[in-house]
Order: sequence, then structure tokens, then C-alpha cells
Amino acid sequence: MSKKIVAGIDIGTSKITTIIASIPDVGMLNVLGVATSESRGVRKGQIVDIEESTASIVESLEASERMAGYSISSAFLSVGGAHISSQNSHGVVAVAEPQKEITSDDIKRVIDAARAISLPSTKEVLHVLPREFIVDSQEGIRDPVGMTGVRLEVNTHLITAGGTALRNLEKCASLVGIDVDGFVFNGLAASTAVLTETEKELGVILIDFGAGTSDISIFIDGALSYSAVLPIGARNITNDLAIGLRISLESAEKIKLLLNKKMHEPTLPEDVTIDEIKKPKSKTSSDDFIDLLSLHLPEGLTKVSKKTIVDGIIKPRLNEIFTMIGMEIKKSGFGGLTPAGLVVTGGGAETQGIIEAARRNLAMQVRIGIPGNVTGLIDEILIPSYASAVGLVLYAAKTGVATKEKFNFHKLSKAVGKFPIQGVAGKLVEMVKSFLP
Repeated sequence: MSKKIVAGIDIGTSKITTIIASIPDVGMLNVLGVATSESRGVRKGQIVDIEESTASIVESLEASERMAGYSISSAFLSVGGAHISSQNSHGVVAVAEPQKEITSDDIKRVIDAARAISLPSTKEVLHVLPREFIVDSQEGIRDPVGMTGVRLEVNTHLITAGGTALRNLEKCASLVGIDVDGFVFNGLAASTAVLTETEKELGVILIDFGAGTSDISIFIDGALSYSAVLPIGARNITNDLAIGLRISLESAEKIKLLLNKKMHEPTLPEDVTIDEIKKPKSKTSSDDFIDLLSLHLPEGLTKVSKKTIVDGIIKPRLNEIFTMIGMEIKKSGFGGLTPAGLVVTGGGAETQGIIEAARRNLAMQVRIGIPGNVTGLIDEILIPSYASAVGLVLYAAKTGVATKEKFNFHKLSKAVGKFPIQGVAGKLVEMVKSFLP
């Protein structure tokens, strides 16, 4: 019996992740294969070099296929970048047969009516997400199918993207030999993986803090109501470290990752005694410096002041980023409607001091978003940086787009070559092999 397979390729500024999963009849999505490659040819969420980005996608795709033991023919692709914009739209139709119930055809017609908005020729509608339906002036309806009414209205949230950016992604996919099942906005994908239904109901703000961009998604009454992308991310922090410490970007990235790792370590080692804790620290305590010997930096930097890095470089940049996010939230008009607070996810969510900076600048409760609702090979992916990738396969499973396992002739030809067969059977096998690529 063939399984239903879904795949998602998250094309980010710093890494490209491919996840292959199977949809079980009951229970959670089962991850079969996952692989990450360094992202080349992508800047601030957009493809700037098709050849390099295609090579990165191939690297990630082939590794995940090897792990899963499946060859995929189509996948969902993530979309990010400053070309993403959003607006809320309203659609109205008359119910086809007033004496009867509202059908799924009526819902399709009213969503199409809401979709019919004036857009620049360079823009395309990426998502039309219903926020609420209104039947004969009765508001707040989630699913009107089966209800009786004459007039059907819908309030929708439209996410639009640059046509050029989508065509470039499509070109990369076709060069890799993959059909595009659909494009998914990064913020929407990440929210599928990390937000709970209760948070969406109450009202919550999700920040997908990537390397080159920060995606903002605001949920009100269980529906996405505002989306935006800021062209600023965790790579700006790396740049600041490189300039402040006068080192290369590669060395700055290593120091930042070391700092993030130390943030998650327990504060006290197990073998520390009470006397040692009570002992007053000297002015130049070893805790004030970060040992960089293990990184073997080419600049020869062996230790650096923690205060200089955290308070002098990282904190001011985080303050600036969250000030910009605060301005975007104010612009949305939904500022006071999010009692569930702020959820930060994405690779940048592991930055030292990010929760404190968010609380200080936005004055709301903050938590780090960890992807969930998946099982299988998940040891490495239950961290914020994989939120979008996990969200892609969850979104794919939810929309019901799944491909059967693709019969791979290339794998068969390799398998046939392993077993020497004599006589007539051998000749038959040789004839079959001659037709195989």
C-alpha cells in the first residue's frame, strides 16, 4: 500500500531545509527525512542567483530523499522577502438557492468575490484566508455550510507577493525537477507549526525572526488578520559583531552561535559546592569573558568581554529591531487586541537576550516558539530555526495535497545490478536493464 507523502522546501537566507513526511490515517504527521544545506544565491529571502540557489536546493533535496528512502516529484515552497504585503478585503454574493442551504460552491464564489481586488501588474495573490463569514447580517460565523440564508458575505485576509520572486522560485524548482504544489508565506507556515489554537483565539503576534528578514503575523479571533515582512534579521547582529570586534563575518557568526549555545546551558555545573557559590567574585571574573579558543578563529582572538558583546553590540541592535516591530504592530491597528502576547520563532529566536529585549520594547509577554505536531525523525528539528520547514509539511497535510510514492527507475536499475542472475532469467534482466536509465 503506497503512503501519502508531503514535502516542503524552506528557502531561507542562511539555510535551505527539505522535509519529507507521510500522512498517517490517524495521529500526527510522520517525518521520514530532513536535510539542511547552506543557502547560496539567496539574499533577504529572495533569489538573486538561480544557479547557486538551485545547487543548494539539490544538495538539501537529495540528502533528505536518501534519508526518507523516497523520491519526491512535488513540494510546497516557502516565500519570504520585502515584496510580501497584505490587505483585508470584503466579498458579498447572493446565495444560489435562497430556499436551500449554503453550499461549498457559495463559499467558493464569495471568496472569489473578495479576491477580486485591484493589484499592480507586478503583484500576485498568494493566499486568500477567510477571517469570518456573515450570513444575513449574522457575524462571526466560521463555517456557513449547511446554514440557510439569502446573502453571504466574507471578510478575508489577502497576502500578496511579487510575481518576479515567485517565478524565480518556480524556475529553481523546475531545474531541480520538482513541481510546485503551492507557495506558502513564511509567517503563515511558522504559525502552523508553533501557535496553539487558544493563542490564535485570544489574539497573538508571531515573529519569524530569520537571518535576512523578520516576518510578522497577527492573529485575531483565530484568523490571520495582518502580515508584514521587515528586511532586517539575525544577520544584522552578525554584521554588528564583525564590525565591533574587527573580525570576519564567518568568525562573528561562530561567536554568536557559541553565545547562543551558552545561553541554553545550565547556569551552574553539578560539581559546584555551596562555598564556591557564596565566595565573592573578583572584579575580573572569568564569567565576564567568553573563551574563544575552541573556535580557532583566524584572527587569533582567544577571549572577549561578554559585557562588550551582549550589552554593547547585541542589545542595541535587538532594541532597534523590536522598535521597528512595535511600529509595524501599531500600523496594523491590532496593537491592543493580542492578550496572548508575542511568540518569537526562527533561527534568530535563539539570540542572547531576545526575550528581555522584546519585553522591554513591546511591553507584552513573550515566549520562544518551538515547532510541534510532528513525530518520527524529529530530534534535530524541534528548535525554532525549523519552524517554517515543519509548518510547510503541516500546511501541506492540512490542504490535502499529497503525492503517492514515486516509482524510481534509477533506484531499480541500481538494485538489479547488485544481483547476478544466470540463464534465460539473466538475459531477460539484461534486456530490462537496457531500457532503464
